[in-house]
Order: sequence, then C-alpha cells, then structure tokens
Amino acid sequence: MTFPRQALVGLTANQFRHPLDLEATRALQQLPGLDLAIRSLLGPVAEQFFYLDNIASSIRVGKDQLPDLHHLLLEAAAILDLEPPELYLRQHPVPNAYTFAMRGRQPFMVIHTSLLELLNPPEIQAVMAHELGHLKCDHGVYLTLANLLVLAAGQLPSWGAAIAQSLQAQMMEWLRCAEFTCDRAALLVVQDPKIVASLLMKLTGGSPSLVSKLNVDAFLAQARSYEDLSHTQLGQLLKQAHATNLTHPVPVLRAKEIDRWATSQLYQSLLQKRSMPYNGEASSKGGWRNW
Repeated sequence: MTFPRQALVGLTANQFRHPLDLEATRALQQLPGLDLAIRSLLGPVAEQFFYLDNIASSIRVGKDQLPDLHHLLLEAAAILDLEPPELYLRQHPVPNAYTFAMRGRQPFMVIHTSLLELLNPPEIQAVMAHELGHLKCDHGVYLTLANLLVLAAGQLPSWGAAIAQSLQAQMMEWLRCAEFTCDRAALLVVQDPKIVASLLMKLTGGSPSLVSKLNVDAFLAQARSYEDLSHTQLGQLLKQAHATNLTHPVPVLRAKEIDRWATSQLYQSLLQKRSMPYNGEASSKGGWRNW
C-alpha cells in the first residue's frame, strides 16, 4: 500500500484551522490565566498518572513492535511537520482513539484494537493524523478543562453547578469546532477526502462483517440530505438541539465538511505551496481526545 509522500514543511496550525475552531479558541483565550493554571496545577500529575497507566496496560508501538503501524505514524507526523508522540494499542471493544498531552513532554496516542478491525491502512493513518491535529493545534489544555467541567457540574453546589454548566456548554461548542480542524489534519495527510469520509462512515455504522459492503458515495449523499434540513427554521432548531450536548459534530456533517474543504483553494494551496517529497524521516504539544 502506498500513500501520499508530501511533507508540509513549515505548516502551522492556523493555516488549516477551521474558522469555527479559531473563533471558539480565541474566546477561551480571553479567560485570564486559564491556560497557565491548568498546565501548572494539573500537568505534572496528570501526565505521570496517565502515562504510567498506559505503559502498564497497553502495547507500545515502535520499530520493533507492530512496525507497520509505527511507519504510518511517522509518516503522518512528518507530513504535518511535528514530532511524533508515542503510540499505544489497547485492547478494547469500543472503536476509539485518543491523545493526551498537557505540557508537551510526554504526549501519547492510544488506539483501540476494535478500531483497527474496522479500518484499512489509509484510514488508520487518517485516525492518527486526526489525533496529531490535536497536538499540532495545542488543544490539550482545553480538552482537559472540558473533562473537568463535566465532572464538576455534578459535584458543586447549585450555584457552582450552574457556572460549571455554563462553561461546559462553551467547552462543548469548542470541542465540536476543534473536531473540524482535526478532520482537516487527517485530509492533509491522506490527501483523499473519500478516505476520511469512509473512516467516518465506518465509525457511524460499521462492523468487521459490513465494512466491505458500505458505500462512501451513498454516505456523502446522506450527508447532503442532512444538510438540506438547515433550509427550514424547524430543521435548524432541531439540529441545534441535537448537537448541544455532543462533544463531536454528527458524522455526516463532518463528512460533508471535509468533502467541501477538499475542493477549496486553501486546501489546494497548502498542498502546492508547502509540500516537498516525504523522505521517510519523522520531524508535540499540550488532554484526552476521543476520535
């Protein structure tokens, strides 16, 4: 299996960051001291705790352990122009992948075994690239805050819970916006929108016995049908209500968004102006992040 071999040398996060992510991130950055507080107070303990748990309970991928997966990670990181994190494979029945990076010292990525059972190599690399997108954009601090707010809302007095829930709503909105950015990172690596759409389709309704029968074009047509609901006021209200408590945009919307971005001038210019042949060499920053 061959993959695109273009490294986007000098690529910065803001060059591919989704406008909604950029707007939501700037809003969070207006909260004084938030970034520093989370990094300083939680960073050292959280990094060590999760790192030790992971190295004790998962398989660390490397050149001598599942080298094919290791190569996919190195190539994806090189294309996005960042240092690769450690990669771990964990036995788990729920298809998922996530990344942890609080201060950038020990970033690592985890992929569940059940996810690998659904995907082919290009799609696996798209998952890795999506997670690398969180590292490239330094999403770790706000991801950690979002998780804390979810826990705090049920533990505080009524007035404190109200504040936490208000911030939680803002964080959920940011999370959904950040996912669009990381889907773009996946596309920059695999450089084929149908690979990203296929990945989203399999996560939506795939199983090992069904993946070979699924139709990407039909899934994209389904995405267009969902988007058509926005043409009525009732449909727009229903879509907003459905998404309020979600950490991710609905899969069909993500597929439609990445299919649209693949035809944009911005995407094409990033590939044309900032690319060079990938030479097999790998070239991270600060939370948990589910795919």
